Amino acid sequence: MNSHPASPASFGSELAALVPRLRRFGRLLTGHPQDADDLVQLALERAWQHQARWTPDTRLDSWVFRIMQNAWIDEIRARQRQAQVLVDGADVQAAAAPESSPLDALAVRQAVARLNDDQRAAVALVLIEGLSYKEAAQVLGVPIGTLTSRLARARDQLQALLAPEENPPCSA
Repeated sequence: MNSHPASPASFGSELAALVPRLRRFGRLLTGHPQDADDLVQLALERAWQHQARWTPDTRLDSWVFRIMQNAWIDEIRARQRQAQVLVDGADVQAAAAPESSPLDALAVRQAVARLNDDQRAAVALVLIEGLSYKEAAQVLGVPIGTLTSRLARARDQLQALLAPEENPPCSA
């Protein structure tokens, strides 16, 4: 196994080329541009620091998406701990999450933002970033069947959110 990519410059160029996709994935994960930018920065730093762990004959995007996913999980856990401390300290207002979606956001963006974190990550990786089910499942650390279920539920929820009156439930 090679311990380094062809060269640090080549690795850096490949990382730089991923930035737009990383930002898009980060925005879908976090729901907020500033959090997404922080997450991308953290992922790029970690990827650069640990580039020896990446195998050059594998997909760099999947590897960095995995780094981002793990970093976001860590951030959510930290925020939950902080929120608990704030709630215990009676500072509930500071613990509340800001509202998502600016007024000019598309209905699709708003609907995706309403998905739970697991579904939003699955949609971002498969439907937006174009990873295969197998690659996305590896990034998220779940079996393919779990990824498939998350995508199916996400698609159902998106359809209900985007076209609620087109498919009214059947009454039995």
